[in-house]
Amino acid sequence: MRFLFIPLVNLLVLLRLLLGLPFRLLGARHRPSYIRFRLAGDPPYRERARRPRLSLGGRERPEPATVTSLERFREALELLARDPKVKGILVELEELEVPPAKREVLVQLLEGFRAAGKRVVAWAVSTDNLGYQVMCAADEVLLAPAGRVELVGFAAEATAIGEGLGRVGIKAHFFRRGPYKTAPELFTHPHVSDIQRQTLEAFLDERYEELVGTVARGRKRTPEEVRAWIDAGPYSAKRAAATGLIDGVCSEVDLPARLGMKKDGEDEEDDDEGLESLPSYLARLPWPPVKWRPLRPRPRLAVVPLSGMIVPGKGGSGGMGPEMAGSDVAVKALRAAGRDRRSKAVVLYIASPGGSALASELILEAVQRVAKKKPVIAFVDRVAASGGYMAALGAREIWATPHAIVGSIGVFAGKFDASELLEKLGIHRTQLTRGENAGLFSPMRGFTEHERASMEAEVEETYQTFLEFVAKARGRTKEEIHALAEGRVYSGTRALGVGLVDKTGGFEEACRRAMELAKVPTERFDLHIVGGPDKRFSLLKLLLSGAHAGMYALCPTAWGLLGFRGGERFR
Repeated sequence: MRFLFIPLVNLLVLLRLLLGLPFRLLGARHRPSYIRFRLAGDPPYRERARRPRLSLGGRERPEPATVTSLERFREALELLARDPKVKGILVELEELEVPPAKREVLVQLLEGFRAAGKRVVAWAVSTDNLGYQVMCAADEVLLAPAGRVELVGFAAEATAIGEGLGRVGIKAHFFRRGPYKTAPELFTHPHVSDIQRQTLEAFLDERYEELVGTVARGRKRTPEEVRAWIDAGPYSAKRAAATGLIDGVCSEVDLPARLGMKKDGEDEEDDDEGLESLPSYLARLPWPPVKWRPLRPRPRLAVVPLSGMIVPGKGGSGGMGPEMAGSDVAVKALRAAGRDRRSKAVVLYIASPGGSALASELILEAVQRVAKKKPVIAFVDRVAASGGYMAALGAREIWATPHAIVGSIGVFAGKFDASELLEKLGIHRTQLTRGENAGLFSPMRGFTEHERASMEAEVEETYQTFLEFVAKARGRTKEEIHALAEGRVYSGTRALGVGLVDKTGGFEEACRRAMELAKVPTERFDLHIVGGPDKRFSLLKLLLSGAHAGMYALCPTAWGLLGFRGGERFR
């Protein structure tokens, strides 16, 4: 049936192409010499299929110039690089929120376009550390007259609320395995510990040096000059131009003239003339690129996302509250990816600081089962810490980007005692039990000596099991892994050095490696997203999940590092 349907579809595409040819030929001579692109938010690596939805007040379609995926941006630049009429591109940045891995991809794409002999002009109203690093890959950096350059370096804030909880009558009782497992310190310590400080300092040093290097290379300055720039920030547009951070100040209305798109005295009624988006350019291209339907379906790679704090059940996410990766959803997605005959391999995309030890182990078992059927690559570009790293252990190879957060092999458990708070409020409860540990989970008191011994034994057992998982997956002894564990956190580069990951590289490289392990062509393949978080959010469920004692493999350092960028919160 496919051999009949696909030729018919391709024939209709060809007819449409031929019918529009006369109109495109008329406009071909007026193709713009500069094409405008808008980088905003966090575009995905690959284009996501859009399903038609009937909604009232839903999300609006992005404007035509918006980059909807790194894949589409790459294809567009490759097309424009081959057109002799195209002189270059204008890249507008607006609230860009990509992780360092995607920022590197954007920089490489812009540098590759320049290497083809084309010009790149970057423009923004205001930009921060991240956006400015991308802009430094351009030939010319421009800013709006009222704009700012928030080049101030990086800051990470760690919090300790133990003293505050005590003042309101709440006591935190936690057990942990390893001094570097600092998650409970948020609730138990009056001040941030030296270990937590040292961990954050190490990551800040790496991010800062990388920022200095990127700006120095892009602006052709020495590292010392860039450090001086950072220490003197932030900058107004006028001061940024005078200092050399940018090449000029230009309003959006004046961009066409700045790019040489208008002649002197030309009517400025149409402010956007010459700054057209890619769809407008394609409408004037005699033979625009066409995606023909192949007679035989291309090989497919399944991508299973594991994003957010790992919890038992279905998880969820929403506009308020953290994103949660439910073990039920993840296991179901992994099973579906394993059964899918078209998907020759699987990439487990992890962006999780950890969570429930039980839920993490269930996901690990599901990954191991899939890995027996087909190659599985675990990929990390943000964080795979603690329980998130545990889930990655079932893959054949673990890939991380250089600045990803990896490791935090450790366990903690505990609960909150609100008895003093309730006493102050005049609330009295009496607990009656049968069994030494029957009141273990009660928030009305602390742990008894018997309960404490039981919890410490369980934490130790869970930690030893975690070590066994890592040792078996990485081909090391438990003693070797223990020396790297106890909650220690690593960047992707350092994790590679100590043997906790197999390769450092980007998403597309990891995908090609997965297909290579499956022994199928790696030139062209489709991605099939399987699973993902339930977008419904339950505040009650989140509150109840924290009301009981439990075993957790969680890394708070990941939140501290991902939570701030140049003094501003970001995802």
